[in-house]
Amino acid sequence: MSGGRIIYIIGFMGSGKSTMGRRLASLMGWQFLDLDDRIEEITGKTIARIFSEDGEEEFRKTESETLKSLATATNTIISTGGGTPCHSGNMDHMLETGITVYLKMTPGQLASRLVGSSGERPLLKNIPDEELLSFIGKKLSDREQWYSRAGIIVDGLNPDPGLLVSMIEAES
Repeated sequence: MSGGRIIYIIGFMGSGKSTMGRRLASLMGWQFLDLDDRIEEITGKTIARIFSEDGEEEFRKTESETLKSLATATNTIISTGGGTPCHSGNMDHMLETGITVYLKMTPGQLASRLVGSSGERPLLKNIPDEELLSFIGKKLSDREQWYSRAGIIVDGLNPDPGLLVSMIEAES
């Protein structure tokens, strides 16, 4: 891939952004960066702690600042948080500075991956398992307007990393 651009992996929580990001980085010989991990390094707090102590608004501000500070990275795959594209002009920024890949999944597929994980995911903290599918369906519907702007959209259930590399190379 010429130009050494950034590839942003976007999608709902549980869609496999970090897993696919690591696979792509390995296949392409690029570095991998998880945006949430970077935020935790910078702030010295877990994402859950930022949400509980500082609130979602402060988290989103830090998230956007951290994302935009990475704009000069080269040969880097960045997995974003599920809400990253939906705030502070972040989707426009990602489209301008790199290639966006959306790992698209249905609410049912996501719910089966996320059931029982509310303790580690701040947005699911107070959602009982029996209400998870409905919550995901609504949240995913709200976010689709941003996700669908991605340059590459693939089935997130069983994505083919080799095919995805070919699609990325065709985009650049």
